Amino acid sequence: MTAPADTDLWPAPRPNAPVERTISLPGSKSLTNRALVLAALADGPSVVRRPLRSRDTTLMARALASMGVGVEDSGDDWRITPGPLDGDAQVDCGLAGTVMRFLPPVAGLSTGRVSFDGDPHMRNRPVGEVLVALTALGVQVDDGGRGALPFTVVGRGSVPGGTVVIDASASSQFISALLLAGARFEHGVDVRHDGKPVPSLPHIDMTVAMLRRHGVEVDDSGANRWAVAPGPIAAVDHVIEPDLSNAAPFLALAATSGGSVTIRDWPRETTQAGDALREILAQMGCEVAFTDEGLRARGTGRLHGIDVDLHDVGELTPAVAALCALADSPSHLRGVAHIRAHETDRLAALAAELGGLGADVTEHPDGLAFRPAPLHGGVFRTYADHRMAHAGAIVGSAVDGVKVEDIATTSKTFPDFAGFWSALVVP
Repeated sequence: MTAPADTDLWPAPRPNAPVERTISLPGSKSLTNRALVLAALADGPSVVRRPLRSRDTTLMARALASMGVGVEDSGDDWRITPGPLDGDAQVDCGLAGTVMRFLPPVAGLSTGRVSFDGDPHMRNRPVGEVLVALTALGVQVDDGGRGALPFTVVGRGSVPGGTVVIDASASSQFISALLLAGARFEHGVDVRHDGKPVPSLPHIDMTVAMLRRHGVEVDDSGANRWAVAPGPIAAVDHVIEPDLSNAAPFLALAATSGGSVTIRDWPRETTQAGDALREILAQMGCEVAFTDEGLRARGTGRLHGIDVDLHDVGELTPAVAALCALADSPSHLRGVAHIRAHETDRLAALAAELGGLGADVTEHPDGLAFRPAPLHGGVFRTYADHRMAHAGAIVGSAVDGVKVEDIATTSKTFPDFAGFWSALVVP
């Protein structure tokens, strides 16, 4: 990789005192994009309130609009009017796995040719299982046999549906993609997983919970099987929760600064994977508690190592790895081989970048191991990955001289992260 120019480097600010702040975060990307898809397929208009406005969600809204869905800005909300899904369309997936995977089943319900492509790196991200499944369910897909972007879905106005067996060990989104549109298939959809354990199961639980809110019948009583009955998808307004995974660097800031950070409106019950931060941070030595305003994490001045399986919450790995590199005892993060196929190979990237700052880190096939070591400043590359940028910011909050490359990549899920973070760290 070519060395970044100085203009691409963001000096990560380090607080000169414990950070004591209460903050509000943008909405959940996972909830926002699921809500948009379900609203587009519903039996009437609905409103998605307080959605995340970021690159990923804007790409989803634009893609749905290009396919014939009415998407109207209504103040801070999106008003969605289901359309006839007719005519040809071109979908820009950017770096959004939810757009690349959730929309091909929707495109199968259209009466046009819907072409999909995205940023160059997206051509390396797995989607083949979704395309093979759609073909088995009666959808015409032209991908040149690649099982990857670019591809075209040729809609016929309806999808027969039925039973399909897939290997979703690379991404839970393969299953969510089929479930979200499955009620609109003639025979519904019965998805059966055959392979290594499905990662990020809370995201499938989120999909199932949202489908049920829309009146869709879902049977998830059996292991590795999810069946959606055919029928209407009721129009339901959604109020989007704060993005709990995006809370990771801010709660981590309480730990690295020995201060206290409260995230407003943290839900007492949620299907978001980021809720696991409560237990992880407590195990690493933070005091974590609900307050009247939200969830508060308080640093105690020391960070302890952790041995944890992050299989179900793999998106938290970069932030947790950054804290492990700063901990006073060894750590082992396991069960996350699947994050090698995220925006970048996150395990290799974390090992390289944290190691480059002095961390004693060993890369394993499914995780990372750390031993305590002094860190120093340097360039932290992000590989166009927003979670890598978060990890760099976390280390920079405890180590002088860390410069994060391409901090703007955080716009994927958090517009103006750099400005928000800097104002928080050095008010």
